Amino acid sequence: RVKHMNRRSFIQQSTGMLFVIPTIAAKPQPNYLNNIGIQLYSLRKPINENLKQTVDEVARMGYKQVEAYDFPSSKSLDMIKRAREKGMQVNSSHFQWDSLLNPDPKKLPSFEKVVELAHKNELTDLVVPYLHTHNRVDLEAYQKTAELLNRGAELSKEAGIRLAYHNHAFEFQPMLGGKTGYDVFIRSFSPDMFFELDVFWVKVGGVDPVSQIQYLENRISQLHLKDLRSGFKCPNFGKVKPEDFVEIGDGQIPMNPILKAAGSAGVLHCHIEQDHSSSPLSSMEKSLLHLTMG
Repeated sequence: RVKHMNRRSFIQQSTGMLFVIPTIAAKPQPNYLNNIGIQLYSLRKPINENLKQTVDEVARMGYKQVEAYDFPSSKSLDMIKRAREKGMQVNSSHFQWDSLLNPDPKKLPSFEKVVELAHKNELTDLVVPYLHTHNRVDLEAYQKTAELLNRGAELSKEAGIRLAYHNHAFEFQPMLGGKTGYDVFIRSFSPDMFFELDVFWVKVGGVDPVSQIQYLENRISQLHLKDLRSGFKCPNFGKVKPEDFVEIGDGQIPMNPILKAAGSAGVLHCHIEQDHSSSPLSSMEKSLLHLTMG
């Protein structure tokens, strides 16, 4: 459908959508818990065993929306389809980011094709979930990455889709002159390029999540909510162990101030995530209950 819609209609759609952010920021703070999301990567193990049953369980827990991953793989399309069948929204997906940053026509669809499929599947957001080392090896590499992301954001905007970048901790590691990769992104991203802020990795990178949300203001499209083991020393640019990921409420990151700051900054969606758990379904239910039951 992307190919058959004219550029003007795309620009009208995307312009209208992007103006939502400052409008929301001016209204009373939204209650994210009424529309709380889950990043399904947290449940990749049970999804690999039984996708439909796992997505059904997510709906039973009370999640209102899901964020898919590895778009546009057949598995991601199945996640989207099943989630919607169970009454959950699907606005966003992490995608095969090398289609934009390290294209290889033999292995991956083009980014144009990814955008076309995202539009066809009625997504409003695509997210770059990670960077290979060579795309972030120094400040110059970060600058080149930012330029590629800006080009992608311009293209996706024409399809009415926001493009965002999901951080880890490495972006906050000081490099030449004390500057960080995240500094480069903040300075170099165009107004069409957004951040999906992961509060766990911001904290691991030695930055206060609330301060970061306030600093970025309306440049954040979505948040990832996850908790960090109490006693974990930050910053830490080394290895984070699976046991350092804990259920929300069991760690050192208070979520209420984060949700309040997100409302003031016009963040559209919040998704619970936990990268590692010995019992992922139980962990995601426990985190949801902690947030919704207070």
